[in-house]
Amino acid sequence: MSGRPVRSVLLLCWRDTGHPQGGGSEAYLQRIGAQLAATGVDVTLRTARYRGSARREVVDGVRIDRAGGAYSIYIWAGLAMVAARFGVGPLRRVRPDVVIDTQNGLPFLARLAYGRRVVVLVHHCHRELWPVAGRWKGRFGWFVESRLSPWLHRRNQYVTVSLPSARDLTDLGVDAGHIAVVRNGLDEAPAETLELPRAKHPRVALLSRLVPHKQIEDALNALAELRPRMPDLHLDIVGGGWWRDRLVEHARLLGVSDAVTFHGHIDDAAKHEVLQRSWVHVLPSRKEGWGLAVTEAAQHGVPTIGYRSSGGLTDSIVDGVTGLLVDDHDELVAGLERLLTDPVLRDQLGGKAQTRSGEFSWRQSADAMRTVLDSLLVGRRVSGVISAIS
Repeated sequence: MSGRPVRSVLLLCWRDTGHPQGGGSEAYLQRIGAQLAATGVDVTLRTARYRGSARREVVDGVRIDRAGGAYSIYIWAGLAMVAARFGVGPLRRVRPDVVIDTQNGLPFLARLAYGRRVVVLVHHCHRELWPVAGRWKGRFGWFVESRLSPWLHRRNQYVTVSLPSARDLTDLGVDAGHIAVVRNGLDEAPAETLELPRAKHPRVALLSRLVPHKQIEDALNALAELRPRMPDLHLDIVGGGWWRDRLVEHARLLGVSDAVTFHGHIDDAAKHEVLQRSWVHVLPSRKEGWGLAVTEAAQHGVPTIGYRSSGGLTDSIVDGVTGLLVDDHDELVAGLERLLTDPVLRDQLGGKAQTRSGEFSWRQSADAMRTVLDSLLVGRRVSGVISAIS
């Protein structure tokens, strides 16, 4: 590829990995940003502030600049980008070759300030999720995501994390020739956790943010249905979020509070200890871009069961090979019971999941993203699944 490589990148995202509501999409951006920074690229992340956060800090080589809240982040980031074009404001020293505009439902509209140098990063579309925002906010949000953004960014490069998400974007009118798929990477599990024994009694893990569209109630309901036949069954829920109190109350009403542990946010080693002790991982989310938790569980030989309709799980789970995909709640319960009571099937799926997890790393993901960014810099768009050696 002719031309100089990318030297400076500006990342835009509504949250970062330190945010209490941060999840897989934030981890994706931070990990890839850190890998790019390690190769000499100047990387700046503009994101929102949260209680206890620093205005500015450097994390793994990524300079983080924070301002604004859940919604005002878009306004403050927009003003900062425009001001930077005139050599003033908090981003005045950032001279990005490429800008990655993370569209978590709403884009930052960086296209207006940086033109075709903008890559639109979409983990998944939010059609099923906007109703949670309320009637009018939901309608406005879906209009921006489904109509305004595809039109505004019709000449821009897109990046998404799975083939199902790429198909969703083409359904919104995005040119398939502009959509590159850069899949999630994976941090290595702490070696000491891989040596821990499985729990003696059946334990199910669930790694997720605690928000409505993750449908964690489905896992609690499944626990309540299976417990009469498996009195020792236990559910470990790892993650935090504003929906936690509702879930704790739901568990109480089901009478399974003593069979559920809400771990909240825990450190990496503790998370992997939970996974290593688990028999099965369940992810009943309504929508996923990829499902980073799937490959994290797979490192421990733990298969995942989730909904086929979620989209991204059809990419991260090979149905019947590394886990199970189901179509409704009854199938979720039946599939979960099958995995918990059939050790041969569980070990077969878990072993193949563990083998496949070795195919993913953040270095490979960053190299693939670098291919996209360098191509954009010379005026070429790329599409399809991008490998590290493209």
